[in-house]
Amino acid sequence: MAKITGKEGLRFSGKAIVFESEEACLKGILDGEVEDGHVLVIRNEGPVGGPGMREMLSPTGAIMGKGLGDQVALITDGRFSGGSHGFVVGHVTPEAAVGGPIGVIRNNDPITIDAEKNELNLDISEDELEARLEARTLPEAKEKRGVLAKYAKLVSSASLGAITDGF
Repeated sequence: MAKITGKEGLRFSGKAIVFESEEACLKGILDGEVEDGHVLVIRNEGPVGGPGMREMLSPTGAIMGKGLGDQVALITDGRFSGGSHGFVVGHVTPEAAVGGPIGVIRNNDPITIDAEKNELNLDISEDELEARLEARTLPEAKEKRGVLAKYAKLVSSASLGAITDGF
């Protein structure tokens, strides 16, 4: 899902700055780590990684508050509400927590988002991508017991509705 109204433009290319959580990204924005030309990558916030597909309103609000709304883009395996602003792409699947390519993006990797072509490209070679995916280890579950741990074990992909039915 991309939330692009057109006033942000229809294409964005920049260098990745990677955050492993919503909180880490918010801190990076507020501390000045995020700069013009960055594509912010927030991962491990999808249905399994969150768990629960957390909403990214705080980072998008901070981006706008810092005056970076037309200078950066944001991609995440989390989600956005109607209140989010800027050049943002959410619900990226497969999510990082289950081995999706968003999990192997590194700082300074070139990323291009093209809303007209409906493309999100990590601009590295296929060989490099395959090597990173093979070497990848999945993060440990954030929740080890209780309802959220059970949910994370049973939930489907965001692209299938992040539901627990049918298992």
